[in-house]
Amino acid sequence: MNTIAEHIADFLKEYAPFDQLTFQELSEIAANIRVLNLEKNKTLFQINDPLHDCFYMVNSGLINLYAIADAEETILSKCHEGAIFGLRPFFAKNNYMMTAKAREESIVYAIPIAVFRPFVANNAAVLDFLLENFAANSQQTKTSQNLGKSIISDTVFYSDQKAEMQFFQALSYNSNPIVVTADAIVKDVAQLMAETLLNSAIVCENNMPIGMVTHTDMSSKIATGRYTNTVSVDTIMSTPIITVIENVSLAEAQLLMLKNNVTHLCVTQDGTNKSVIKGVISEHDLVIAQANNPGVLIKEIKRSQSSKELKQIRLRLADLIQNSIFKNIPLTHINNIASEINFAIIKRAVELSILDLGSPPARFAWLSIGSQGRKEQLLLTDQDSILIFEDVAAEKYREVKDYFLKLGKKTTLTLEKVGYELCPNGHMGSNMLWCKSLTDWVKQYDAWMNTPGENSNELSSIFFDYELVIGEQKIEDAITNVVFRNAKNNTLFFDFLGNDALRKNSPLSFFKKFIVEEEGIYKDFFDIKTRALMPLVDSARLFALSYDLIGINNTYLRFKQLAITDPKHSEIYLNCAEAFLTLSKFRTLEGLKNDDSGQYINLEEMSKIDKEKLKNALAPMKELEELIKNKFQLTQFS
Repeated sequence: MNTIAEHIADFLKEYAPFDQLTFQELSEIAANIRVLNLEKNKTLFQINDPLHDCFYMVNSGLINLYAIADAEETILSKCHEGAIFGLRPFFAKNNYMMTAKAREESIVYAIPIAVFRPFVANNAAVLDFLLENFAANSQQTKTSQNLGKSIISDTVFYSDQKAEMQFFQALSYNSNPIVVTADAIVKDVAQLMAETLLNSAIVCENNMPIGMVTHTDMSSKIATGRYTNTVSVDTIMSTPIITVIENVSLAEAQLLMLKNNVTHLCVTQDGTNKSVIKGVISEHDLVIAQANNPGVLIKEIKRSQSSKELKQIRLRLADLIQNSIFKNIPLTHINNIASEINFAIIKRAVELSILDLGSPPARFAWLSIGSQGRKEQLLLTDQDSILIFEDVAAEKYREVKDYFLKLGKKTTLTLEKVGYELCPNGHMGSNMLWCKSLTDWVKQYDAWMNTPGENSNELSSIFFDYELVIGEQKIEDAITNVVFRNAKNNTLFFDFLGNDALRKNSPLSFFKKFIVEEEGIYKDFFDIKTRALMPLVDSARLFALSYDLIGINNTYLRFKQLAITDPKHSEIYLNCAEAFLTLSKFRTLEGLKNDDSGQYINLEEMSKIDKEKLKNALAPMKELEELIKNKFQLTQFS
């Protein structure tokens, strides 16, 4: 079973009714599922649409179901992760009675009814569940008897269990295919294929695709002498041609090739043979895409023996990020995947250093801090880390610290070769200041938090965003305990952090104009990192520490959690969460375009719409500022 189907099966088994099926049954269903990436406000089906051949399940995002009552659209249900909807085709023959629309970027599984029906027939619990789900009154939810953990409503089933992180797959293909007419001569087409090094050509009539000629057709029909090379190409072409839509997923493309026993698919604008040709997907493209599958990359990282090999994988991660953004996959998913791969690379760099230096003389923890620790590093920014080793006897301290400093130096140099620049401020495990014993680290955090601004090691708030990459979980837990113990009622600390969050330069002038750089090579550029993203990062951290949100480092997730913890201000937090994603996407696109950290945005190159989008994303900051001033009683900069 391929990796994508495996991950789909893992996701399904967490939710009813799929938790009633065997792994074998789940695998079969997963292999036939279509993965749909829906943009915000995209309609999946609407009232009176003919029924689809599948029902749906939300993998991530939010789908709303609407009905029309008194000539107005009324929201019936909100379908979150794990919700099943659109079951009408199972039980009814008439058209849809409601509209399903994505309220945010969403990933939805389309589960073919023909594939699922046999499992329903053989499993009474599954059938009962679906019937109850379909028949229940759409306005009220009730708990399923036989599946206690579920909450059910009309065509929606929702369970709040957290799903595992999803691996999804972007697919690149040849957007410059050979296109010939039906009367083209085989010899000429063969020559064209040889010159362009392509192994297929699309045959057209009136600019619409009617067939495909591949290398295989040439060898099995011409080279064997069945036809001469002077016949017209329509004599040997494979027809009908199998067409797909532009943003087809790897899983869908694989299924179509297997089902139709073909090696090439023709990409058209609307997925039919009656629209403009956009390109060709070959089996080779699928192999390449699978090589960039996150699961495959992580396996390769674990086997890597040098910084050179790790660098190659890091470059493929950049392609994966670019493709995923291009395909409009939600940024939160891309972040998850990129962080897993970044962490695997750092972990492998530490392991290679240990293979070189010999076993560590004490237990330790390597923590990524800053953007890596927050799992927000989509671009190649600098590395930030700290190294903590367990307490050892005084006479061994020097020798143990020396080992870990060497480990820190070796690892940071490996990572530099991979492409992660050294931190200009020296916030790395290779620095004596940031490589020390647990007791010394506890003293460091105590000093930072109880006398902020006083000690020589200027408090840098990135030390409060950390994630264990390799080593002892207990060591990280000990630091977390110290941080949250010190945070309790610590007015001085929050006063310092609050003022620090407010001190960042404002992004817009009084007249709502972007405040840009006044000199240097980035003159007239907008510093999206310092003026827009950092104030959100700092504020999310500030509130997370004050509300005891232990273990949530990611800025987007911190705001989402704050909306639940402090419901009175939930709207502000949710607006900030959305703003953070929008701004991050702008920065990432800029960085990918210029192959840098994306910190400075060239406003001249932006479209009017994008400028407006950027400006709107800065809107929640004013309210956030007021909230900080009120909650932490800040009147002026201290």
